[in-house]
Amino acid sequence: MSEETKGGHDLKNSSTKITSDKTIKVEVTNAKVEVTNVTVEKGFKAIEKVVKAPWKGLKKVFKTKEKTWKSDLETPSPKPPKSSSILIWLTALSFLIGMAAIFIYVPTEQMEGAVQRIMYFHIPAAWLAFFSFFIVFICSILFLWKKEREWDIYALASAEIGVIFCSLVLITGPIWARPIWGAWWVWDARLTSTLILWLIYVSYLMLRYQTDVGSMRARFAAVLGIVGFLDIPFIHFSVLWWRTFHPPPKMISPEGLGAGMDPSMVITLLLSLGAFTLLYFVLMGQRIKVEKMKDEVERLKKEYLYTN
Repeated sequence: MSEETKGGHDLKNSSTKITSDKTIKVEVTNAKVEVTNVTVEKGFKAIEKVVKAPWKGLKKVFKTKEKTWKSDLETPSPKPPKSSSILIWLTALSFLIGMAAIFIYVPTEQMEGAVQRIMYFHIPAAWLAFFSFFIVFICSILFLWKKEREWDIYALASAEIGVIFCSLVLITGPIWARPIWGAWWVWDARLTSTLILWLIYVSYLMLRYQTDVGSMRARFAAVLGIVGFLDIPFIHFSVLWWRTFHPPPKMISPEGLGAGMDPSMVITLLLSLGAFTLLYFVLMGQRIKVEKMKDEVERLKKEYLYTN
């Protein structure tokens, strides 16, 4: 039998050879496909064009209005303004001075001992909570009157900060009360009304975040913010109207400002109050910027993405 017909295979023009160990070795001969670098490069370019086509469309949409975006954006630059930096550093310095006054300068109270020093956190936190909710009250009225988003932003930002300060009041109060009263909590008029105030403004925030965005949500929140503030006068006068565990006001009293307190205690309390007030304005400024940035993002989405 000849080589051409060995094993029943026609091997005349084939590139296949049968080796002694019965393995097949394929050799590409005249039928070899010649692939040049130019062909490979064209293939990769075609794939790249298909993959990048959607992105080019989006890029074109954004580039058409790039200059308009830069002029319309109200978001701050990555570098904070000089005035904002000064306020932050001033707040940090005031807290440093306040801490030194609380733990070094002011003497220890004779009756209550060292635990009385928590007063320099408890009272400023209460004052700033009331002040924050007063801003919510004023801005909510202005929003219902003028229907401007700006006032709604101010009310929301101040409500969030007020809830933080009110939470500090409800935390520091029991810590101060436990060694003095012998109990973490008593259901007297001031404590109960303060807890109700905290619950009202927590509900305010829940209303803001659990309902759909729109003017009706802002209106409902504004009404709740106004009604919630009416609890604050009740909190202030509760210790004067009823007999409670909570002591009467020490700074603002019929006898005068800071009557019955050591002058060093009054100075330390005012320093702490100043530090907390500066902290409020720092937080308020940052929170307003964040809310305006969110509004700008939503505007850009509606104007340039959803419409295209």
